Amino acid sequence: MFKEKIGQAIEILKEQKIDLWLTFVRETEAMADPCLDLIVGTNCTWQSAFMITASGATIAIVGSLDKERIKQTQLYDDIRIYVDDFGAMLMKVLNEIKPNRIAINTSVNDNMADGLTHGLYELLMNYTRNTPYRDRFISSQKIITALRGRKSPTEIDLIKKSIELTEKIYTDIGPQIKAGRSEKEIADIILKMVAENGVETAWESNSCPAVFTGPFSAGAHADPTERIIQPGHVLNIDFGVKKDGYCSDIQRTWYILKDDEQTAPEPVQCGFAVLLESVRLAFDTIRPGKLGWEIDRVTRDHIISNGYPEYQHGLGHQVGRSTHDGAGMLGPRWERYGDTVYLPLEVGQVYTIEPRLPIEGYGVATVEEMVVVTSNGCKYLSHPQTKLFCTC
Repeated sequence: MFKEKIGQAIEILKEQKIDLWLTFVRETEAMADPCLDLIVGTNCTWQSAFMITASGATIAIVGSLDKERIKQTQLYDDIRIYVDDFGAMLMKVLNEIKPNRIAINTSVNDNMADGLTHGLYELLMNYTRNTPYRDRFISSQKIITALRGRKSPTEIDLIKKSIELTEKIYTDIGPQIKAGRSEKEIADIILKMVAENGVETAWESNSCPAVFTGPFSAGAHADPTERIIQPGHVLNIDFGVKKDGYCSDIQRTWYILKDDEQTAPEPVQCGFAVLLESVRLAFDTIRPGKLGWEIDRVTRDHIISNGYPEYQHGLGHQVGRSTHDGAGMLGPRWERYGDTVYLPLEVGQVYTIEPRLPIEGYGVATVEEMVVVTSNGCKYLSHPQTKLFCTC
């Protein structure tokens, strides 16, 4: 997978007319740059630079004690070793390459491209003082956006395996969702299943899974509570696993039947139908070149036009090695999202589609599906929830 991603990076550099991508790090076990899990796959201790050029060169500058670790990855053809002066070795390599545009690991809008600490940035500025390179640095955001977004075939297969296990756990937990149990009790059963399968939760386990039931629940990003599942509640679970380094992120909704009910009441069925239709509209609108806000608007407008308040978040985010993976997202044109909703969708990007709406007196309905962008639209990676799950 690492060789696939480095190969992609070289092509992206050519495409964007960037001569050199320089990832500058240190003590990565404690403070890892998010890109290292795509282009290095191991840690380093001393100040280190991982350099990929548009001409296809792969160069690593690492401390002498890290040499063998980096060599064993077989990812960098040219490994430069230093003992006492990183800056001198960096300048030597820059003078050999003579790059005009140098992308470094800083970004205003994308946390996945913003791994350079302020201290390292100051060091880099000091190393390149009185040189032409100091004025040639640009953000690596566009590189990272493309590299994290354009999933390779290997990455898609790994994501599918993560989804497969998540859906199996959802199938297994379904019969155990009953009135009288608490949110936390359901969450603990799911966490036991995660442990039994030898994987991790996709995000921190205190809120993965998120389980929220009824009209006064704490909501999606809150930890599960001792709140009791009761007849007449709409219950939602937001959950995913991280398997072999890749994540899933899927939500499902249930209705808890009252003693005299065979099906969910009309307001619940109506709300859930509007929700499913909004997912379908998003799915049908996704295609390469579309902007994220355009997809969000279709779904948001549909929910509002049916008399429900707009959801207070974006419609969907990218998923990969983390649950929020890559800059581009499907969301409204709000200041908090910066330029991420103006980025064109690309083939190979994996997104969630996760609208939600409140059903007054019952709770919140939401589903979350995962799709991959294709050359002429998108296709589901998850198996969509097509009907409301009812239990008692």
